[in-house]
Amino acid sequence: MVKTASFGSLDGKDLPLLTLSAGDLEVELIPYGAAIRSIRFPDRDGKRLDLCLGYDTPQEYAIQDACLGGTIGRYANRIAGASLPLGEKVWPLASNEGKNTLHGGTEGFHKKWWDYAPGEDSVTFSLTSPHGDEGFPGTLKVEVTYALTPDSLTISYEALSDADTVASLTNHAYFNLSGQDSGTVDGHILTLHAREYTPSGKDNLPTGEILPVAGTPFDLTQPTLLSGQVFDHNFVLNTPAETPFALLHSPASGVAVEFSTNLPGVQLYTADFLTPRPGKGGALYGPRQGLCLEPQFYPDAPHHPHFPSPLLRAGDVYRRRISFRFLHL
Repeated sequence: MVKTASFGSLDGKDLPLLTLSAGDLEVELIPYGAAIRSIRFPDRDGKRLDLCLGYDTPQEYAIQDACLGGTIGRYANRIAGASLPLGEKVWPLASNEGKNTLHGGTEGFHKKWWDYAPGEDSVTFSLTSPHGDEGFPGTLKVEVTYALTPDSLTISYEALSDADTVASLTNHAYFNLSGQDSGTVDGHILTLHAREYTPSGKDNLPTGEILPVAGTPFDLTQPTLLSGQVFDHNFVLNTPAETPFALLHSPASGVAVEFSTNLPGVQLYTADFLTPRPGKGGALYGPRQGLCLEPQFYPDAPHHPHFPSPLLRAGDVYRRRISFRFLHL
């Protein structure tokens, strides 16, 4: 079921709040950024919790620098030097993190108004990104569909370009399974089935190496208590597509989430650089208040030909999925 209400106005336009409900699971979405505003699910005692960070007004989404819950594109993560090598040409991109392009540029997809179409248990957002948008080649038509079942939220991405380009779309939800107003995610337990990662050098850009996690702090293949470790790294997903690659669990609430995807990597971010800002219901967000697991192509893959290729050929259809399954442990 989809309910529509007003979330307020932004730039003189009404911004609707779209609520999907199925069983005990309820998800709020907004067309600005095709973003997740909230995910509500009961704890082990039946108390309803809001499990992701968000804001109470449209204006806060417009000025934020953290991409809370937003759809990220055209390219999630970083592209070095704000330059995109493609064939025999190098396309200059918008630089919005020093000399680099981060999350699609100055006005990525999380800063755009999307059209929307509610379904029975889903909402599809659509956007046309014109040729040259933030410097990227090709007119890219994108659809993002959020579909809900009683225990799962699945995000499906489709994109089509009229010229060769790159695409790496993801969602930037910040999860806190003890509740969005409960403090930091320290105390959560994370299992990430990734045997390799791509180490970063200067400016959080990958060095190009793909290294084993065994014997390093990046080995999360067994349940690992979060207690101050700092992560902002890409991990190589070794699990078969559509099978769970990670489990995040809050012993305090009993809530857990299984993550699945058919993308080749995932950025684990423990939000250590989250700008302090008021959030929903007067909660004060700051470093480590949430945890992001963002399935995507590897950061800066256009400059590393041995990484899985994010190339989207003209006329080919980009199809990728991310799924979150909510349960109690």
